[in-house]
Amino acid sequence: MLEMTKYNITKKRENVAKYSTLVSAQMMEQLRRQILEKIVIDQKYKEKNYSAKQLATELETNTRYISAVISVKFHTNYTTFVNQLRIGDAMSLLIDKRFADLTMEEIGDMVGFSNRQSFYASFYKITGKSPRAYRKEHEERLGNKK
Repeated sequence: MLEMTKYNITKKRENVAKYSTLVSAQMMEQLRRQILEKIVIDQKYKEKNYSAKQLATELETNTRYISAVISVKFHTNYTTFVNQLRIGDAMSLLIDKRFADLTMEEIGDMVGFSNRQSFYASFYKITGKSPRAYRKEHEERLGNKK
C-alpha cells in the first residue's frame, strides 16, 4: 500500500462506457480492429503524445466512440490500454541483455513514456513492482548479475 502512495496510484473504479449503447455491434467490432491496427500494429502507443483524439481523427470517428469501444472490448480506458502495451515492451527490454546498460529513464522513453514518474507509476500499477525491482528480480533468477 505504501508503494501505491509513493507512485501516486489510486484504486481503479469500475466504469460503464457511457456511449457504448450508441455504437452498434458491427461498428464496435470494426473500430476494435482499427484501434488494434493503429495502436498495436502501427505501434502508435510508443508515441509519447499520441492521444485518443488523434486516434479518433485518424479513424474518422470521435473520442466517445473510441472510449466506448476500448471500455467494452478491452475492459479499460484509453490511457491504461496504451500503458499496458508500453509496460509489456518495457518488461521485455528490462530483461534483455542487449539493453542491460540502459537506464530506467531510457527504457521508459523507448516505450513511449514522457517522464520517469509516469513510467514508474504505470509500471508499478500493472506489475506490482518498480522497473528496477523487476530487472533485479530477473537478473537474479536468470543468474545475470552485473
